[in-house]
Formats: sequence, structure tokens, C-alpha cells
Amino acid sequence: MTGTDTGTGTDMGAGTDMGAGAAERTPDRAAPAHPQGRGAVRLRGEGLTLGYGQRTITEALDVAVPDQSFTVIVGPNACGKSTLLRALSRMLKPSAGAVLLDGTDISTLPPKRVARALGLLPQSSIAPDGITVADLVARGRYPHQGLLRQWSREDERIVDESMAATGVADLADRLVEELSGGQRQRVWIAMALAQQTPLLLLDEPTTYLDIAHQIEVLDLCARLHEEGRTVVAVLHDLNHAARYATHLIAMREGAVVAEGDPAEVVTAQLVEGVFGLPCRVIEDPESGTPLVVPAARRVR
Repeated sequence: MTGTDTGTGTDMGAGTDMGAGAAERTPDRAAPAHPQGRGAVRLRGEGLTLGYGQRTITEALDVAVPDQSFTVIVGPNACGKSTLLRALSRMLKPSAGAVLLDGTDISTLPPKRVARALGLLPQSSIAPDGITVADLVARGRYPHQGLLRQWSREDERIVDESMAATGVADLADRLVEELSGGQRQRVWIAMALAQQTPLLLLDEPTTYLDIAHQIEVLDLCARLHEEGRTVVAVLHDLNHAARYATHLIAMREGAVVAEGDPAEVVTAQLVEGVFGLPCRVIEDPESGTPLVVPAARRVR
């Protein structure tokens, strides 16, 4: 249930055009994030140095998630996206710096307190053997249980609604291990929804899904955002990120190189500088958001 995204901790270097209006970063250290016009920031990382064993992934990284935003983190493979998300969700302890939830170091908070505020869908999830879909989704209600509050009709209703919202209600009695990869992914999202947290973190939520189900899941995330939740997702598809995000964070080699409104961040210069992909950026005819069109292969 852990992410595997890594990076080297160095920036893409000065001289790369990050796009007009985007918040640019210096080569050696990510500058503090100060989102504009979003109100309070409930979740932020300050001076984060992250890694695995002796390998450092990010160093002195500052990042803030605008409250009630749909924030999407993008970047090439092994740039540190999932590592950052794991730290924000308290799955990975920083070797320096701190993740703050409502102004308090998240590592000092009781686990149930964090679980009632922040839900996580990891990159890879493993269900217990022999568990049904309904029972797995019901585990999302665990943070709300206690000595004075046991399972209730309200919990049952929330589980049913979460399964219906993700299209897995007809699978309620099936064993999770019998499902396809796409079905399992939707079940895990249903469990995260049942947790009913104001903050929802999703690491590559469209993995294993066909294009129709990718759009269904992203539409669901957008609806949750519109209802008032703060959603943070790591996505590989830059066009999906540009269409759905209200706040975009672009990473390369362990550093945040640009962030802001996708219309300002996603430029041909940024895409080539971050992903190494020559392209054109045009207006999506459906959504009006930036659409990345890779340059045609030249045939000799």
C-alpha cells in the first residue's frame, strides 16, 4: 500500500521557461507556496526532506494545498510525486521539516484524528483475503467508531451511497479478490469516500481503468470538490490534470518547478522542460482548458 515514485532532489535548472503567470522555482530549493485567493491552507509541507533509506528524494521542499481546491500533482516518472503524497498523508515521515494539518505537525496527532480529516487512496492497495466489497467499503467508517459510537444506520447509508457513487453497488457481495483491476480500484475509492473526510488524497486513482471509467472517476472527484472537499491527486495524464484541476503542481527531480492555475502553468515550454516532450498547447474544444498535442514524428 505504498507509493513508489522517486526523484533525485535536483531542479530542472535555470533558463527553462515555466510559462507566464506560473509560480517559478529556483534551481536549488523550492520556494514557499503561497496560493492566491484560496483562503486558509489546512494541509502543507514545510522544509520537507524525504527519502527512502540513504536515498534522498526531495530536499527542503515547501508545498501548500489550497483549501477546497482540486489540486493535481504532475511530473515525469520518478520525480517524487507519490513520495510527496505519502508524506502529506503521514505514510512517510520526513527526515527534516514537517507536514502540518490545521497548523499542527501531523506526526503528533492521534491516528483517528488524522483519519477523520484525511482520506488516502494509495498507489497500490491489498485487500484482506476473503473480504467482500461491502465489508471493505465499510472499513472506511472505522475512524468514526468508538466506545460510545458503534455501527449505525447512518454508517450503513454512507457505505451504500459510497458504493453507488463509484458504481460498485451491484458487487457488494462479491469477494474483492475476484474482481478485475478496474473494479477493485473503484471499490478502494468507495472505501475512501465512506471515510467522509474533508481532505481526500488519491495516488493515481485512474490506474487500471479504461478511458470511460477514468472519466467517471475524475468526474466523481470533481463533484466531491464542488461539494466542498479538498481533493489532491497524482495523475500521469497531463490533459486530464489540466481539465480537472483548479490548482496544478508540476514537479521534476524532487522539486516543484511551477504551480498555479492550469491555464497559466501548462505551456509548451513547461511540458518540454518537465517531460522532455516537444508539443503544442491548444484550447480543449470541449472544456476550454489547455490541451497538450505532442509534436508529430518526423518521417525521413
